[in-house]
Amino acid sequence: MADTVQSIDRAMQVLEVLSQHVDGIGLLELGERVNLSKSTVHRLLSTLIQNGYVKQHEATGRYHLTMKMFILGSRPIEKLDVLKVARPYLERLRDLSGEVIHLVIMDGHEILYVDKVESENTVRMYSNIGKKGTLYSTSVGKAMLSCLEDEEIRTIWNQIEITEMTDYTITDFASFMKEIDDIRKKGYAMDRQENELGVKCMGTAVLDYTSRPVAAFSISGPVQRMTDEKVAELSAYILDAKKAISQELGYFSK
Repeated sequence: MADTVQSIDRAMQVLEVLSQHVDGIGLLELGERVNLSKSTVHRLLSTLIQNGYVKQHEATGRYHLTMKMFILGSRPIEKLDVLKVARPYLERLRDLSGEVIHLVIMDGHEILYVDKVESENTVRMYSNIGKKGTLYSTSVGKAMLSCLEDEEIRTIWNQIEITEMTDYTITDFASFMKEIDDIRKKGYAMDRQENELGVKCMGTAVLDYTSRPVAAFSISGPVQRMTDEKVAELSAYILDAKKAISQELGYFSK
């Protein structure tokens, strides 16, 4: 392996094995796992202990990782900008769909539009960057709610004023939860003129390393163009984008 520093390579192997043993691991077993001598492993561990990455349990003598690795790993994740990460994927969705793409975040019990990728076919909508909307009548809002536990959804539902935005808005909690179940199965949500007459949207949530929804994005267009056939065709693209953006934000499904 070209340009490899052997000691660093061995130290990384030790760290990887330690990460798999939450309760710690003994020196001999660790040496067997990394295929190194007892003396070599001991020197590596001593260096890692001095730098605060590893700790030896006094009672058992077993070695385990400290929180320093987690702290280092979380720093770049915390600095990731979801707008910057998502932009190229949203632009690709715009090109594939020919429709307008929105990116939102949850702001209290509302959604906040933070980015919008226009298309040549864009229909004038009420959404603008900086404008707020509802969680329960938009595809993006429903998508983010679907990532929460049922009781958390119920709590939010009981704390907000449910207004019939259009004749299609779901205002009954039991019916809404059936919608949530369907979203969880499909991976994306639909707004069938529930928020604005003449407009149909499909949206999905973006997860971060904590497995929480940090944003959501949607494809929106007039009902004449957003047919069931087109929605089915775009579903694979929107789910691929969801997976890619979420992974860049540190989320990995089990």
